Amino acid sequence: MDTLRFLDILGFVCGLAYLYFEYKASIYLWIASIVMPAVDMFLYYKAGLYADFGMAVYYCMAAIYGYVVWRYSGKTDDGLRTELPVTRFPQRFVVPATIAFAAVWLFIYWLLTSFTNSSVPVTDSFTTALSIVALWALARKFAEQWLLWLVVDAVCTVLYIYKGIPFKALIYGFYTVVAVFGYRKWLKLSI
Repeated sequence: MDTLRFLDILGFVCGLAYLYFEYKASIYLWIASIVMPAVDMFLYYKAGLYADFGMAVYYCMAAIYGYVVWRYSGKTDDGLRTELPVTRFPQRFVVPATIAFAAVWLFIYWLLTSFTNSSVPVTDSFTTALSIVALWALARKFAEQWLLWLVVDAVCTVLYIYKGIPFKALIYGFYTVVAVFGYRKWLKLSI
C-alpha cells in the first residue's frame, strides 16, 4: 500500500471518530481534532493540496482554542464555570464573518497562485477559507456551524475525488449527509 493510500485510510478512521463526537456535541471532538489534522498534513502535502495542508496546521492549533472555549466559557446562574452550551449564530456576526471569509479566500487564492503549483487554487482556497469560519463557529458552539460545514464537505467531496484520494472523498461525502442531521440535532440542543 502506498503512503498516500495509507494516510487517506488513517484520516478516514480519525474522521469518523471526530464526526461522532461532533454530532454528540462532545468535548472529545477536540482531541480527535488534533490527531486527524496531524495525519491530514502529510496527506495533503503529498497530494499537492497546499491550502488544505495549511488548514490542517490551523485545525491543530484551533483544537486547543476550541477545547478551552467549550470547557471554560459557559457559566451557571451562580457564576460557576461550566461547559459552553449550544446556541444560535448571532445576527451581529453574519456580516463580519462573511467579510472575513471573503478576505481569507482571496488571500489564500493569491498565495496559492503566487507561490505554489496548485492545480485547484479557487476550490482549495474556498474550502480552506470557509473551514476557518466554520471552525470558529464550532468553537463558539453555534448550531449553524453545521450549515457551513455542509458546504465545505460537499465541495471537498468532489475536490478529493478529482485529486485521487477516495477515502478522504468518502468521509467528506459522509460528513455532508451527517451535517444535515447534526444541524437538526444541535437546533434541539440550543438554548
